[in-house]
Amino acid sequence: MEIDLATIARQAAQAAEELLKTAKLQKDQILVVGCSTSEVQGARIGSYGSEVVAAKILISLMKACSWHQVYLAVQCCEHLNRALVVERAVMEKYNLEEVTVIPVATAGGSLAAQAMRDFADPVVVESIAAHAGLDIGCTLIGMHLKKVAVPVRLTNKQIGQALVIAARTRPKLVGGARAVYEICT
Repeated sequence: MEIDLATIARQAAQAAEELLKTAKLQKDQILVVGCSTSEVQGARIGSYGSEVVAAKILISLMKACSWHQVYLAVQCCEHLNRALVVERAVMEKYNLEEVTVIPVATAGGSLAAQAMRDFADPVVVESIAAHAGLDIGCTLIGMHLKKVAVPVRLTNKQIGQALVIAARTRPKLVGGARAVYEICT
């Protein structure tokens, strides 16, 4: 399959940047990303992973997260029960539980395997409650978002051939008929 790596990198950067701006994440909050490099290339999820595609996407995501001073969590595939690769600092700050596994392209997915290679001090955790999420290729990241998830409609809904879904989160609205949700001045 012929793919344009520069276009994929640009699309990933654009999607991450747009979501981070829309979601208004604050310093040290978390963006979770699930990605099927197979879908990005136009193949069925889990059938045609690519380290080269993963590397291009991960670089774009890491740059956007670094610029916005937010943490990146990369979701593994279902073969690792959708565990996540994060920096050790994220695990410690958010009191997450580390699990023992090393994601590889065939069990964890290409993007998670790339994150294990490229993160400064990577660990794998079982779950997370992220503040925003980017789902590249129908990888089902919803279980790793804080409640309440709010869809974000991105300008470009594809990276390569993969459908891209984005979400931000907000606190739950509680109360009844008398509840007030905005501060009046």
